[in-house]
Amino acid sequence: MTTVRHGESFTDDFGWLRDKDLPETIAYLEAENQYAADYLTGQAERQEQLYHEMLGRIRETDLSVPVRLNGFWYYSRTVAGKQYAIHCRRAGEMTSGVEEVLLDLNALAAGKSFMSLGNFVVSDDGQLLAYSTDDSGFRQYALAIKDLRTGELLDFRRDRVTSVAWTLDGRELYYTVEDDTTKRSHQLWRHRLGEPSDALIHEEVDESFSVHVGRTRSRQWLVLQSGSHTTSESRVRPAGSGETDWRVLLPRVPEIEYDIEHHPGREGQGRDSFIIRINDTGRNFRLARAPVDDVRRESLVEMLPHRDEVMIEAHDCFANHLVVTEREGGISQLVVARIDGLPRRLRFPEPVYELYMHANPEWDVSAIRVGYQSLVTPASVYECSLDTDERTLLKQQEVVGGYDATRFISDRLQARTVDGTLIPVSLVRRRDVAADGSAPCLLEGYGSYGYPFPVAFSSNRLSLLERGVVVAIAHVRGGGELGKRWHDAGRLGNKMNTFTDFVACAELLIAEQIVAPDRIVIEGGSAGGLLMGAVSNLRPELFCGVISQVPFVDVLNTMSDPTLPLTVGEYEEWGNPAIAEEFEWMRRYCPYTNLAQGMYPAMLVRTSLNDSQVMYWEPAKYVAKLRLLKRDTTPLLFLTNMGAGHGGASGRYDRLREIAGDYAFLLTVADVSV
Repeated sequence: MTTVRHGESFTDDFGWLRDKDLPETIAYLEAENQYAADYLTGQAERQEQLYHEMLGRIRETDLSVPVRLNGFWYYSRTVAGKQYAIHCRRAGEMTSGVEEVLLDLNALAAGKSFMSLGNFVVSDDGQLLAYSTDDSGFRQYALAIKDLRTGELLDFRRDRVTSVAWTLDGRELYYTVEDDTTKRSHQLWRHRLGEPSDALIHEEVDESFSVHVGRTRSRQWLVLQSGSHTTSESRVRPAGSGETDWRVLLPRVPEIEYDIEHHPGREGQGRDSFIIRINDTGRNFRLARAPVDDVRRESLVEMLPHRDEVMIEAHDCFANHLVVTEREGGISQLVVARIDGLPRRLRFPEPVYELYMHANPEWDVSAIRVGYQSLVTPASVYECSLDTDERTLLKQQEVVGGYDATRFISDRLQARTVDGTLIPVSLVRRRDVAADGSAPCLLEGYGSYGYPFPVAFSSNRLSLLERGVVVAIAHVRGGGELGKRWHDAGRLGNKMNTFTDFVACAELLIAEQIVAPDRIVIEGGSAGGLLMGAVSNLRPELFCGVISQVPFVDVLNTMSDPTLPLTVGEYEEWGNPAIAEEFEWMRRYCPYTNLAQGMYPAMLVRTSLNDSQVMYWEPAKYVAKLRLLKRDTTPLLFLTNMGAGHGGASGRYDRLREIAGDYAFLLTVADVSV
């Protein structure tokens, strides 16, 4: 397959792998699966040991923290031996109400290799459940409506649904759908109960924008958000049923993003207002308010200014309070304030952690649920007073068999790049692992779309830590750890910074003798898989192993095909190869394009046949080409899950087996014998 781009011919010898219907394609994937399975047979005992270790730390029969809404307690529970959660509720009191099973995903998954729940929205009167499921892994969700009074499904099914919202009386359901080819969420529809056909309300014609529908926490407004990676626009209408028009709040302006919440105003709290998070005065956003009936740039009254060092990530309105999610120095923060009062931060003592809003659907509350975890503290849910520092631990993830957090230590270091930028590195290790340059290491990274890499707890990770492995996270540019400018410094023409930052983090761990120079295994998925491919080309000698999950490694070819899912919308992240300068940006780092003869680390590459985010053929082509160019004997393993999508296996036990396989590979190539 030969193409001409900017006057130059490019030949792709493995382009035929794009055709899923070719018998040769499936035969190739199955042959690679068999080759990997044969190689991994020697690790089968270790993999089985790891699987049972990790399974043994999980409370298989468990209950989530119940959440109250409109007179019901909603929760999910798991049952030992079952792959999926069961979603339930109880009326009245949690301790005395009769359990009502709303949705048992295990029943829906019967006879299927994959099952994923998308939307799950109950009408305000508690009588109807709108939910969507995907049984292929392609992230195409089918919407159904269940009558919770009878347990029966209504005569209603809509395909490719991406978001849903009920009106106040539950007579109308608004939903958005994606198009047939690029998976762009582009239309808003309205369904009226009992009517055979639906009405198209809005269509987003700009191919770089997607739409999403929802309700404000006050429940009084429906919101249709249109957004690209860099620009957004909100339409609103009252949440009641009827023919009320949608109206644009602030018309879209290139490079300006905003989202809204609603506060109806009470005595002493000002007028009925929209509270708006907007980056019109700086990249990291500010908060402002405007009267519901007069939303203009000129009418915005600032509540919280833009700050260069603090990223405002989200805001949540309650009857008397405002909660702001911020990130400073790479660490997530929650700021609480009365609508008419001064803000205060919720304080936690660890140097590195994640703090976030938990499920808080009710409007008039005196306390909120927050989630907290770190590399050493299991996921925890606290109830925190909105007016005092009082907090109550409602639930902490149990590590079955006992877990002593004091045996482990987490830390945050900084690596200096060649341009002088300091890159945060989070790490966790067993407290008695000596910093003498002998420890094996797992170094993870992502670095795209402005997404911060979470410093989350994992009971599975204990199987590595207990064996003396140091686990580190490189918070490279392109992510969102240090705000929008951090993202900007690792996208488009600055994308090479993402890869050189990661190399600098690995070199820091070696220089500080935290890890051994010949025992570093790296891991990343999706755009993090791009990171894996790029640094393996840049510095293959630096790493002994690579675990690459659904990797975006064929950047030039994918971004040159606007018919593929996501491509046009992602020009703002990667560039448009039709433009010569932007083509050269991608050409410099594209892993597939830059493969060359030489020595490469051991690699385990995973993909899924039904992946809609990164098509299976990207890693398939990458591995096929690398097999021709490798000049070493290190293993190159390629595994395709033939019945899953971008996230791999959907069942919790199946997913655990995949992780056990990854860990067995890591321990082998890092020469960990225990």
